[in-house]
Amino acid sequence: MTKTYSIKKLPNKSDRHKLFGSVEPTLKTKPTEKEDMADLQNQKKDFLFALDAVGIANVKHPIIVESHIKPYKQTTIGNFKFTSSLSQTSKGTNMSRFTEQLNTYYQEGFVVNFESLKKFTKELSERLDQKDATIEVSFPWFFERKAPQTGQSGLNHADVSMSVTYDRESGFHINASLGGKITTLCPCSKEISEYSAHNQRGTITMEIGFTEDFNDKETDWKLHLLEAAESNASSRLYPVLKRPDEKMVTEHAYENPRFVEDMVRLVAADLYELDFVSKFKVTCRNEESIHLHDAIASVTFDKFTEVM
Repeated sequence: MTKTYSIKKLPNKSDRHKLFGSVEPTLKTKPTEKEDMADLQNQKKDFLFALDAVGIANVKHPIIVESHIKPYKQTTIGNFKFTSSLSQTSKGTNMSRFTEQLNTYYQEGFVVNFESLKKFTKELSERLDQKDATIEVSFPWFFERKAPQTGQSGLNHADVSMSVTYDRESGFHINASLGGKITTLCPCSKEISEYSAHNQRGTITMEIGFTEDFNDKETDWKLHLLEAAESNASSRLYPVLKRPDEKMVTEHAYENPRFVEDMVRLVAADLYELDFVSKFKVTCRNEESIHLHDAIASVTFDKFTEVM
């Protein structure tokens, strides 16, 4: 049976646009050259208050990340936030300068590390003619993980965030965080049950400040934080597991039960022993497998103000 269809005669595209509200351009009288246009953002008056921060956020852009483990160099997506303070006598900032500078760095191959972010913030402060500038970037960092028994490999990832503030008077301030997934097995469940024990997937988030002499060209801080989280868990997570691997992972978890309270204390101990860490906050959130709620714990410590 042959199918037939009706042919509808449509107005041309210009008439369709008019049908849905488009109108002809009106006579334009304002300048079209940049040097002739009014620049409201650069007005200088008393605008009542200085601003702590002004800028742009949620800027997604390709970046290059280097690592001391495979893959040693990777392209990932950075989510940026750029800000600076604003003096009381400045009406606004030049938003386009943030993305102009980002594109310049991208064209040159933007390897994100603290050295490049320091350079970026200092240059940005000078371009904006403000006393400071801050850049924050978060991205997924990928790393190779081999199965414990068979050696089958795949890629895992952790969520990384880096922040650099340049201040004309006080210099640079750098901070970072890493969030990784782990397995925890409930000690109480293991203790009271005749057999088995419930476990859950947990997220360890570590926020750290660095010592003034820290150099991330020499030390891969991402790797150290990842190890602090995973080595203290009931078990690490793996992208590929065969049966011999699964047996080893589940038995290892059973041999190393952890509460959320245990996790943050053990991770904190590892961070305390890292010479380049000046302060830290460790948070653990477990997605409970036999409850609807999550279990949480956190600890904050500053090596230069607190005594153990």
